[in-house]
Amino acid sequence: MNCLDQFSLRGKVALITGGSYGIGFAIASAYARAGAKIAFNCRSQIHLNRAMKEYKKAGIEAHGYIADVTDENCVVKLIAEIKNTLGSIDILVNNAGIIKRIPMCDMTVEEFRNVVDIDLVAPYIVAKAVIPDMIAKGHGKIINICSMMSELGRETVSAYAAAKGGLKMLTRNICSEFGGQNIQCNGLGPGYIATPQTAPLREKQADGSRHPFDSFIVSKTPAGRWGVTADLEGPAIFLASEASNFVNGQILYVDGGILAYIGKQP
Repeated sequence: MNCLDQFSLRGKVALITGGSYGIGFAIASAYARAGAKIAFNCRSQIHLNRAMKEYKKAGIEAHGYIADVTDENCVVKLIAEIKNTLGSIDILVNNAGIIKRIPMCDMTVEEFRNVVDIDLVAPYIVAKAVIPDMIAKGHGKIINICSMMSELGRETVSAYAAAKGGLKMLTRNICSEFGGQNIQCNGLGPGYIATPQTAPLREKQADGSRHPFDSFIVSKTPAGRWGVTADLEGPAIFLASEASNFVNGQILYVDGGILAYIGKQP
């Protein structure tokens, strides 16, 4: 096989949870260009309609579904519907997630559980639903969207960090339990990515200076910039392709070097 052919996703069925915008949309679009058939979910008709317009604008035939990935019955129905329409899933990207920036002692238990349910329990539910078909067909790729908070703590994100740390270990456990069935489960850990959701943190101040958080991130990143969603596309294709068949239980951080860097001496 030609080395470059290993990166082809031609004919593969890929489910990207939360693939209606941002990182999920970028990964789904990259997979489509690599030849995969795309399915994604979101939680509302408004988001679904908007996403389908964006996929159509990009020239991508995507299949969108409304589904709550924290509801096991809903997920089972989603997987069955995708299987009936496109075939059984070859690639799962557990991308759906939320963050609540609330000081720990101000956060309610309900808010904490909500973050953990979406960011950790949901990937378990969806992975559990697709693994039997992956075992039956003799291969499968699961990519969990982790975070630098899978490794680091930071004020106001106790629930998110707990969930993403747990997701790292869920990734390693899926590898341990199903690696013998030729299923590779790895994590993709984005650094700080410039998306519409983070745009307010990068806006110029009234005096023309950088936003304090923007300056903080750039100073802590050896690359000297925020990432863009395109930076995640190649790594995501690698983890979904045959090129990564002997890569399992790993977290690939795409962070411009921030996790490797202690920072400049004051």
